Amino acid sequence: MTEKVERKVNLKDVARDADVSLSTASHALNGTAPLTVEVRERVLDSAKRLGYLDRRRKKATIATLHVLLLAIPDDAAPESDLNLVSWTILNGIRRECERRGIRIVPFVSTGRRIDGAQVRQIALAERADGIVVLNDDQPELIRSLASADMPVVIVNGEDPTMLVDTVTPENRFGARLGIEHLLALGHRRILHLTWKGRTTIQRRYDGFSDAYLAAQLPVPEEMIVEAEGYEPRHGEAAINALLDRDPMMKGATAVFCAADNLALGCLKALADRDIRVPEAVSVLGFDDIVPGEFSRPPLSTVSVPTDRLGAAALALIEQRLIANDPQRPAHRLELGCHLVLRGSIAPPR
Repeated sequence: MTEKVERKVNLKDVARDADVSLSTASHALNGTAPLTVEVRERVLDSAKRLGYLDRRRKKATIATLHVLLLAIPDDAAPESDLNLVSWTILNGIRRECERRGIRIVPFVSTGRRIDGAQVRQIALAERADGIVVLNDDQPELIRSLASADMPVVIVNGEDPTMLVDTVTPENRFGARLGIEHLLALGHRRILHLTWKGRTTIQRRYDGFSDAYLAAQLPVPEEMIVEAEGYEPRHGEAAINALLDRDPMMKGATAVFCAADNLALGCLKALADRDIRVPEAVSVLGFDDIVPGEFSRPPLSTVSVPTDRLGAAALALIEQRLIANDPQRPAHRLELGCHLVLRGSIAPPR
């Protein structure tokens, strides 16, 4: 007598048990449409009870992220022309969560630094499946969140200790790409306008140096100019101060700015002194924010995939949830940048 083979549970069984349509069950399990929390949880409960969830998870085809805690420093929260990079990242996260039916629990710090203990407490209270932190990679925060019993991803930040997953643009490669282009045009005296930012900004200086070393040229350390901050007014003030001290700008034929905001301030300072761009000096930015397209001249820049960082962070969280492996090493994901050439760069005269 042959043994009866048990029929595998399929999606129709899940939909029937949850009292939803087949398409709704599919959307709930794959995160492909916004659904109410009640409907999504009902479908997931049915899938889990019937054994369908475990089978799909083994195939790594199930969306396991339902609730996301999004922690933001207070200086990244206000929407303004000075904050376009952060807001583009945030909008990318919001759109991706909406597409997948993931509920976002926002947490905005009361200062520039995020309190890890507060984040963990709220994440537990909201039954979050994972935590995304934007623009804050202080060691104390990372150590605190690394002890949370859920996946954590730092977006637009780095973790040298490799305790948690991180997603950033390839700042070092992007800067090197820009400087190599300027060197290929014939520029040698390239001013680097930067500020004392986080590690991600330091990486842009590293790329500046890499390009010179790759070209077997000495790194011009004397060409580094530090502004007080990243806003256009800071870039304008730094260039004006340099011109007051040295009208020849240390012999620079090009300026590489560590952010487009600095570059916009640089362009204003040069225009006020009747220094023509790119005829007298070329200007290159970094980030590719919208105002750069409409500056005079339009700003050449290193374009950063800011709108893709959120989706990459969610993918890392889901991979960690699916793996369910406490020994899984931290992943550092860097997304590539590319040059956008407009009207602010030309060969030196």
